[in-house]
Amino acid sequence: MTGILDSLRQQIASHEAALQDLRQQLAEAEHNHHQQEKVLRQKPKLSSDPLDHDMNFGVPDDFRSEIFAILDTEAPTSGSVDEQRRWPLDSNEYKRYGRQLIMPEIGLQGQLKLRDAKVLIVGMGGLGCPAAAYLAGAGVARVGMTKVESAMVALSSLNPTVKLSPHKSRLTPDTALETFRNYDMVLDCTDNPATRYLISDACVLLGKTLVSASALRIDGQLMVCIFPKPPPPESVVSCGDGGILGPVVGVMGVLQALEAIKVLTKRPDLTTSPSEPPSLLLFSAYSNPMFRSIRLRTRKPKCAACSSQSTITPEALNSGSLDYVQFCGSINPVEALSPQERISAESYAKIRSGVNPFTGTVSRKDSHILVDTREAVQFELCSIDGSRNVPFSQVSAARIDSSNGSYDNMDVEEPLWVQDLRQQPEKPIFVVCRLGNDSQLAVKKMKALGLDYGGKRFIGDVRGGLRAWKETVDQDFPEY
Repeated sequence: MTGILDSLRQQIASHEAALQDLRQQLAEAEHNHHQQEKVLRQKPKLSSDPLDHDMNFGVPDDFRSEIFAILDTEAPTSGSVDEQRRWPLDSNEYKRYGRQLIMPEIGLQGQLKLRDAKVLIVGMGGLGCPAAAYLAGAGVARVGMTKVESAMVALSSLNPTVKLSPHKSRLTPDTALETFRNYDMVLDCTDNPATRYLISDACVLLGKTLVSASALRIDGQLMVCIFPKPPPPESVVSCGDGGILGPVVGVMGVLQALEAIKVLTKRPDLTTSPSEPPSLLLFSAYSNPMFRSIRLRTRKPKCAACSSQSTITPEALNSGSLDYVQFCGSINPVEALSPQERISAESYAKIRSGVNPFTGTVSRKDSHILVDTREAVQFELCSIDGSRNVPFSQVSAARIDSSNGSYDNMDVEEPLWVQDLRQQPEKPIFVVCRLGNDSQLAVKKMKALGLDYGGKRFIGDVRGGLRAWKETVDQDFPEY
């Protein structure tokens, strides 16, 4: 049976790879089609006037040379193509951008700046997609993107006059400078500290304007430079772990596009002050007011990237000697327990349906205790039948008296979840979480609280958590 499952997984992976390749080919074909249509629209219509005939085809060489000689000597000059152009924008540009053209902050000069601007967007996810859409819609001449197959199709249909330059490779220290060099501005729409530091350093070295934003849960931040040192790896929470409300990340992406347009079209006569102080814009969807702006300190005199004592150089970046992953740190999968303290999802499923090896009795629903350490909002979504919810935040908050392993403050009553587990000392405890990390830490905490009675009671975690349960036991279990 395992061989059949592996074969099916390999076939699915193969078909998904082929489908991804087809999507990429479709995006490139549609992009080329839009470009061809653009060229065809720019070609002059056929005319009955003999002088409008294309002399490069269907005309003998000697006859064509004679005609061109006559035209050169007898036809009056009428100036260059630029002198014959009546208006600075094409007629379709006046229609497309009319509503922003009449704004004094944009005007004709601002639109011309946008038409000449080249903006690179790193990351085409929740931030990059709305930012790219509004920049393309505003008429930015060239937008460079990564993760681009579907974005190419969408942006070409939104505004076929914008030049799109896909970058189908991962950004690395040895490629960053060459990639950024041809752009006026960079939008950081990524989601990890290592890439953010790389983008910032490359922009500083090249003197490029950087607009950076992030979003998590219901909060967002728009910034340029605020963290001189990377945050601890364990404090970095991804959207997959912490959650994200779609409109929040959309708001931050739109704000990035707005900030980019403001910088690109900046008019000295409308600037409120000669030197605006740096600031950090904070957005919280459930706060009132939702927006706050915090003034930042000026440039640090010993900043490693942008001070006179900078230690980051183009040579160091190109050589690959700067390890941003090592600089920011990384979190490896938690291995807090010994193999004897862990059980696979398949083995736990057998315990639920057969003889319990820890008690020797035929399994019943109440023959053991299954503790789910996810927070209540996740436990409400789905859970294994018979499990009880003890959120990890409550487990980690329990304080231990190192002298005797009891609850830290005897004047304060033990948490109800600890009392409940103490009342059933004969039942083994299995702990499960979403991915199998928090459950290990919870097992250690429970043992530190003395719930294993000196090793007489089994307390262990389900390796791989609910993800492993879905993959190996219950394929219908929800994944989120």
